[in-house]
Amino acid sequence: MKFLKSILTIILASTASVGFAQKKAVQIKVTKVTDHVYMLVGQGGNIAISVGKDGVFMIDDQFAHLTPKILKAIESVTDKPVEFLINTHWHGDHTGGNKNMQKEGAVIVAHENVRKRMSMDQFNKERNTTKKASPKEALPVVTFSKDVSFFFNDESIFIFHVHEAHTDGDAMVYFTESNVLHTGDAYFQGKYPFIDLNSGGSAQGYIAAIKKALLVINDDTKIIPGHRNLSNKAALKLYLEMLESIEKKVIAEIKAGKTEEEVTQNNAITKKYDDLGYGDWFISGEVLRKTFYKSLQKAK
Repeated sequence: MKFLKSILTIILASTASVGFAQKKAVQIKVTKVTDHVYMLVGQGGNIAISVGKDGVFMIDDQFAHLTPKILKAIESVTDKPVEFLINTHWHGDHTGGNKNMQKEGAVIVAHENVRKRMSMDQFNKERNTTKKASPKEALPVVTFSKDVSFFFNDESIFIFHVHEAHTDGDAMVYFTESNVLHTGDAYFQGKYPFIDLNSGGSAQGYIAAIKKALLVINDDTKIIPGHRNLSNKAALKLYLEMLESIEKKVIAEIKAGKTEEEVTQNNAITKKYDDLGYGDWFISGEVLRKTFYKSLQKAK
């Protein structure tokens, strides 16, 4: 649990407290996904950019100290400025560079709950920690409640809210002509998801979010997850099967009167997927079982 807490501290911090050596070590890897869409991987959530005659349309921005490297990476593919920045949710590894990007002239857009959470101190009762409110300059200046569309770089870009999934402010971004979907942290490719119950996330909402994504995309869609590797519809279907299988087993345990501790310690619930390596990142099978129990028990 100490390892999990240390990782979650990194995820929820708006800026990373790192030494010079660590800052120097982080490199921004740029992957061309389509003719106009690129994925940038560094430290924190995966970034997507659309480049074209209208400028750069950017999704998420990792941590503040990485902004210079991220801008340099963008300059390697275009000399156009970042016009719009979309935050897929409020966590600091996706919004930490907001203030810097606002200074660069980017218009920051997010679901209304992202601005609400970033505007106020966020207390995490499980870890007894408080994330201080972000400065005004880092807040989204355009918000939406459900869906919003952009017409940019000769592309229709559809941004849709997924309810109570990773958090209560998640958005997925679909580049319709390029056929690329950025899921934010509503999809952790190949590993168990972090479902932030303290930020309004839920197991049920996470599953519903993936189902919604599958309705939007097709077999040829390229998927940029919130973390880890480029993916596709077939892999996302398998991910949904994993989540629904675990959900079914936890519901059965709850109906049988099992306690949170009993479910958390029942390795059999996630064993199939533990053996496939889903739990060898920062969310273990034990943590996932506990999260599912708490979320499903609350929904009874």
